[in-house]
Amino acid sequence: MSDVVEKTLTALPSLLSLDSQPGSAKLSSNSKLGNLIRGITELTSKHEEEKLIQRELLLIKEQVSSPNTTMRQMKELMVRAIYCEMLGYGVSFSYIHAIKLAQQGNVLEKRVGYLAVSLFLNESHELLLLLVNTVLKDLQSTNLIEVCMALTVVSQMFPKDMIPAILPLVEEKLNHPKEIIRRKAVLALYKFYLIAPNQVQHIHNKFRKALCDKDPGVMSASLHIYLQLIQENPEGYKDLAPSFVTILKQVVGGKLPMDFNYHSVPAPWLQIHLLRILSFLGKNDQSTSEIMYEILDESLRRAEMNHNITYAILYECVKCIYTIHPKSDLLEKAAKCIGNFVLSPKINLKYLGLKALTYVVQQDPKLALQHQMTIIECLDHPDLIIKRETLELLFRITNDQNVTVIVEKMLDFLRISEDDHTTIDLVGKCFHSVETCYNRISQTVFLNFSLRVRFDSVEEDKKLRLFAVNSYISLLQGDASKLPQRFLQVICWVLGEYSHLRDDLEPDVIVRLLAKLLDMKTSSSETKCWVLMAMTKLCPGGAALALVHNVSETYSSSLDTMLRQRAQELEILSQDSELQAKVLPRSASMEPVEVDSSLSFLDGFVSEALAAGAAPYKPPHQRQEELSRSKALNLEPYGLSLPISMSSCSITDRQSPTLLSISSGLSGDSTDFSHKGSSTVLKLDGVKRLWGRDGYLAQKEPTEEAPRIEAASPVRSADQLGNNNSQTPTPTPTPECDQEKQQLASSLFVGLASQSSICLMGKSDQPSQRFRRKTKASGSSEQITNPLVFPSDGSDNLLYKNLLDSPDLDGSPPEQTPGLDAPNGACDAEEESTDADMKEIKTPPIRDEHVTAEASPHHDPDGSKDPSLTSHLPAELSALSHSKTTTLFSKQNLDVSACHVQKEDSVVLVVFISNCSDSFLQQIRLQVDSEELEVSCVSDSPSEELKSHSVAVCQYFLTVKRPSVHFDLSATVSWQPPAGSPLTTQFSYRLPLTAFIRALRLSTEEYGAKWLAFSHDTKQNLTLIQGGRDPLAATLDVLKRKLQLHVVEVIGVEAIVACCLQQDQPCLMHCRMHAGMLSVWLRSPVPDLPDCLLYCCQRALQEL
Repeated sequence: MSDVVEKTLTALPSLLSLDSQPGSAKLSSNSKLGNLIRGITELTSKHEEEKLIQRELLLIKEQVSSPNTTMRQMKELMVRAIYCEMLGYGVSFSYIHAIKLAQQGNVLEKRVGYLAVSLFLNESHELLLLLVNTVLKDLQSTNLIEVCMALTVVSQMFPKDMIPAILPLVEEKLNHPKEIIRRKAVLALYKFYLIAPNQVQHIHNKFRKALCDKDPGVMSASLHIYLQLIQENPEGYKDLAPSFVTILKQVVGGKLPMDFNYHSVPAPWLQIHLLRILSFLGKNDQSTSEIMYEILDESLRRAEMNHNITYAILYECVKCIYTIHPKSDLLEKAAKCIGNFVLSPKINLKYLGLKALTYVVQQDPKLALQHQMTIIECLDHPDLIIKRETLELLFRITNDQNVTVIVEKMLDFLRISEDDHTTIDLVGKCFHSVETCYNRISQTVFLNFSLRVRFDSVEEDKKLRLFAVNSYISLLQGDASKLPQRFLQVICWVLGEYSHLRDDLEPDVIVRLLAKLLDMKTSSSETKCWVLMAMTKLCPGGAALALVHNVSETYSSSLDTMLRQRAQELEILSQDSELQAKVLPRSASMEPVEVDSSLSFLDGFVSEALAAGAAPYKPPHQRQEELSRSKALNLEPYGLSLPISMSSCSITDRQSPTLLSISSGLSGDSTDFSHKGSSTVLKLDGVKRLWGRDGYLAQKEPTEEAPRIEAASPVRSADQLGNNNSQTPTPTPTPECDQEKQQLASSLFVGLASQSSICLMGKSDQPSQRFRRKTKASGSSEQITNPLVFPSDGSDNLLYKNLLDSPDLDGSPPEQTPGLDAPNGACDAEEESTDADMKEIKTPPIRDEHVTAEASPHHDPDGSKDPSLTSHLPAELSALSHSKTTTLFSKQNLDVSACHVQKEDSVVLVVFISNCSDSFLQQIRLQVDSEELEVSCVSDSPSEELKSHSVAVCQYFLTVKRPSVHFDLSATVSWQPPAGSPLTTQFSYRLPLTAFIRALRLSTEEYGAKWLAFSHDTKQNLTLIQGGRDPLAATLDVLKRKLQLHVVEVIGVEAIVACCLQQDQPCLMHCRMHAGMLSVWLRSPVPDLPDCLLYCCQRALQEL
C-alpha cells in the first residue's frame, strides 16, 4: 500500500469525526471502521482478505438498504464503503446511497456524501445527473460550508450538458465577499473551460476581474485559466503582459503574505505559472519581451537557494529566457545555470539540466557542444531515467551526419528497457529520425532496427513478425514500383527471415513475388542483391526451383561483383539443402555472429602472394592520393630503388588491412623509398622553391604567411591547442577510454556548429574580421591573408593569448579573419591602438540633471574623499564612524556632496552644499525623501544666501520604516545664481542595510524568549570560512566585524547571534555547522528583515 493511501486512511477517521473524541487521530475501540482495518492487518493471505471484505460488503449492503438506518449510521457505512473501494473491491450498490447522503444529511453528513460521490463516480457516470439539483440547492445556500462543498464537487466532476444550469450561480460567486468562495468559483470556471470552452466565452471579462482580485489566492487561481487561454491564443492577451510582470515582481519581492511561502521561497508555484505565461506572451515578440528582461534577471538572481523548489523556478526561468526574444546577458546567465545543473553530482539536478538542455538545444544547438563529454558520460549512467533523457537530447540534435550513431544508441537502450511506454516512445523516435534523414541514411539503420525491436514475450514477437510478413506480402502483390528502394530492401530481409511463420503459404509464392522485383526497371543493383539473398534463404524445391536456376544463371554473368556473388551463392545453396541449413539456419537472425575482423584465415594466402611478387594492399585513400599525384608534376627527389624482399616484411599485426608490417616503409610506390639520414639523398635545405602544381611561383605577388592555426574538433582539449604556431601539432596522448569518448562525441555532435545562426550564449554571428600585423618601420598594419578558423569550444582565450604573445603581432586585441566563427557568437574585435593614441583620458565631473550615488559600505573615519568637507562635520558627529564623502553633482558653481554617520539609534545623513563661485548664491532649498526610510530634518539648508567659497551643512535623521537590502533617498536642490533664472536639480543617494544594523546585546534566556515570540523566519546554508582551526569562529568574526552582529553564545558547533535595526526591529539568528556548511535560521517580528539580513550575510562572506 502506498504512503499516500496509508496517510489518507490514518487521517480519515479524525476527518469524519468517527471517534469517541473529535479530532483524535486514533480509531476508537468501538469504531467499526477501526475493527475492519485491524482485521485486515491481522490477515496473512490475500484469500483471507477477500473473504473478510466480501462479508463486510454484504453487511454494508444489508444496512444501507434498511429503512431504519439513520443518517449518522449511513455516514459511517459510507466511510467503510470508501475504504473497501480504495482496496479495489466494487461497491456499486452504495453509489445511490452516497448521493442520497449528500442530498439529505446535515453539514458533516453532506460532506461525507460529497466525498464518497467524488471518489465513486466519474464525469460520464449516469448517476451523476441525480446530483445536479443538490448542487443547485447548495450553491444558493447561505451556509458557506455547503457552498464550498458544492463548488468543490463542480470543479472536480460535473456533467458537461448540465453546465448551463449552474453557470449563472457560479458567476455570482465571483462577487462573493468571502475570498474562499471566489477562489473556488474561479476554479469551477476553469473546469468548465476545459470541458466546454464555448460555454464560458462570454465571461472573459470576469476572468480579468479575478486576476485583479485583492486576495492573492483568487488571483493565483485565475492564472490557471489564463495559462490555458494564452497557450491557445497568445496574441489576444498581449495587453496583459505588463500586469503579469507586475504580479511577478510583487511575488519575487516578497509582497505576498507569509502563508504563500514554501521553504522561505515566496509563492514558488505562482512564480512557475507566471513564468510559463510570460514565455507564451514573449515568444517572437521583441517589444513584449523587453518588458520581461528585468524581472527574469531578478528571478534568476533571487532563486539561488539550495532547495528543490528554487531549482524548479530556475528551470522555468531558463525555458522562458530561451523562448522569448533573446537578450545576450540573460542567455549567458541561463546557459551558466544549465551548466551548473548538468555538471552537478546530484542525479535530480543532472536530470533537470539535461531536460533544460533538451529544450534550449532547439534554439541553440551549439550549447550542447559545451557539455558534450558530460552528455557522453550520461549515456553510461546507471540511472535509466538519466539515460533516457540523454537519448531525448540526442534525438533533438539528430541530423544527416549523426543519425546512424544516435539511432544505434537508441536501439542499445531498447535492449535493456522493460517499460512499454519507453519502448513505444523510442521506437517512434527511431522511425522519425530515419524518416527525417531518409535520403542519407544507410541500410544498416533499417536492418538493425528491424533486428532489435523485440518484446519480452515470444508470442508478442511472433505476432509482430507475422503482421509484418502479411503486410509486406500484400504490398508486393500490388504495385511495388512506387515503393522506395530502402523499403524494398527491408521487405526482402523480413520475408527471407520470417515468411516461414505463415504455415499456409508455400515458399514458392514468396519466391515468385520476389522475382518480380528483379524485373522492375526501378530496382537498383543493391535492391537486387537483397532479393537474391532472400531467395537464397528460402531455396524451395518443386516448381520454383527452375525459376531460381534461371535467376542465378542470369545474374552470374552480371558486371556487378556483388550481384555475381549473390547469384553464385543462390545457385550453390539451392542445390545443397544441408549446406544451406548450416550456413543460413532458420530463426537465427538475433543470435550474435562471430566475425574475424582481421581475416586471419588469409594469412597463408597473403604470404604466398607476396613471396610470388604481388604488391601489398593499399587502402582506397592511398590509391586515390597516388592517382592524383601522378597527374601533376613530381617535385620530390627520387629515393634509392631497392628490390622488394620478404626479409623486409613480417606478419606481426592483425589490425593492419594486409596483416603485414613493412619495416622499410614500403607502400607500393617506388617514389616512397628513401633512407632518412643517408648521405645519398638529395638535400634541398635552403633552396628556394620556384615551381609548384599551379605553375611558376615567382609570378605571384609575395605574401607574408601567417602562422597556420588548424581548426580543432569540438572535443579537442585546450592542451592540444597550446602550440598554435606549429603547422602539425602533436596530439596529447589520452587514455583509451577518454579517446573512445572523444570519438563518440565527434560522431554524435558533428554538424551542430552550422545548424543555428545563434551561437552559444545567444550571441549572433557578426561580420568576420582579420588579425593585423604591425610593420616595424612605419607602424602601419597590413592584413594577413591566411584565414584563421577557430574551434567552437572554450579554447579561444588560450588561442588569443598565444597569438598576442607573438613578438611580431601588435599589442592590440586580435581581430577575426574572414570566416571566423567564435564560440560565443562573434568576438568583439577592438580597434588597434598605436603609441599616438595612448593618451590619458580625464573623466569630467558629473553634470547630469539626475544623478544617483551609492554610498560605500565601508566606514572609515579618516577615509573621506575630501578632507576639507570632513572638517565641516558638526562636533558631535566628527568623532563617530562615517562613510566616504561622495560628490553627488556639480553644476553652475554649486557642488553637492554627502556622507552618512552612524549613531547608536539612527543614521545621520550629512549633505554638504559648496559654493565654488566668487559671488553669492541665494534661495537655496534642499528636500530629501524616501519610501523605506523616515527622514527628519535636524538642521535645514540656508534659506537666504550662501557666501562665495563657503560650505553649508544639512543634517537628516534616518530611521527604517520597511527593511530593504538598499535604501534610496531622492533629493531635490534649487538655487538662484547671480544672473539668470532659478535652477533645480534632482539626485539620489543609496545606503546599504548594513549602515543601520546594530548589535543587540541579550542574555541566552532573553534570546530564547524572543525566539519563540517571533513569527517571520527564513533558512539558508552559508559558506564556512575554511583554513583555520575553528571555521565557525572565523565565520562569526567576519559577520561580527562587517555587520555589527552580537554573538550571544557559542556551544560546540552551534551559535546564537542577535542584532537590530532599531529597538523595535530585532532579528535573531541561530547558526549550526552541518556537512561543511553553516546552516542559519533567522527570525524577526518584521516580515522582510530575515531575508534582507540573510542577503547581507551572503554578501559579507562572498566579498572575502
